[in-house]
Amino acid sequence: MTTPHNSANPGDIAKTVLMPGDPLRAKFVAETYLEDVKCYNEVRGMLGFTGLYKGKRVSVQGHGMGMPSIGIYTYELYNMYDVDNIIRIGSAGAIRQDVKIMDLVFGMGACTDSNYADQYGLPGAYAPIASYDLLERGVNIAREKNQKFFVGNVLSADVFYNDQGAPSVWEKMGVIAVEMEAAALYMNAARAGKNALCMLTISDEIYSGRELPPEKRQVGFTAMMEVALDLAASL
Repeated sequence: MTTPHNSANPGDIAKTVLMPGDPLRAKFVAETYLEDVKCYNEVRGMLGFTGLYKGKRVSVQGHGMGMPSIGIYTYELYNMYDVDNIIRIGSAGAIRQDVKIMDLVFGMGACTDSNYADQYGLPGAYAPIASYDLLERGVNIAREKNQKFFVGNVLSADVFYNDQGAPSVWEKMGVIAVEMEAAALYMNAARAGKNALCMLTISDEIYSGRELPPEKRQVGFTAMMEVALDLAASL
């Protein structure tokens, strides 16, 4: 069954999918780490690949930028392609001043300024969270690799260029970093009864203005990629 956004056929996509925002990062992961790789999607340039990692079937696909985009792609993967686990491997801006460029962040929860949850008609505010099993496994793998990491709340923002400036006010509530997709991913997973985890590499320090160039964001996050792949292989 194909969709307007995905040309994969039933069985083309593995039960576990790694998802970066940038489809070229998906291509890099597939070409660098996977064996027997097949490209299952090129629609709208949102590349998707399936291959083997340590003998385990794993897929990797881009999801684009923002909650509307990841909302579409993850909804289809969970509900139309019977995917069980989605691991976002994205970039983020550090809000806390002890979090530095290239540090790894696990999004245990995702605050948001989006109204994405309005569609569910809930009688209050919903708190999107990661799947504990994926979070625990991922943290243990990062620890085994001696990878520096942080675990906590992230902010999924609707706006990249915010007219009100940097979201540093969120630091007062313990938020570690800002990105644009985790909340929608976690809500889609909850609604579908599936699993999700957002892993982030810090590409910007909002408090200092330091940032990585685009190429480094595309191919430089290998520590995060390897943690995510080992996590996928453990499922």
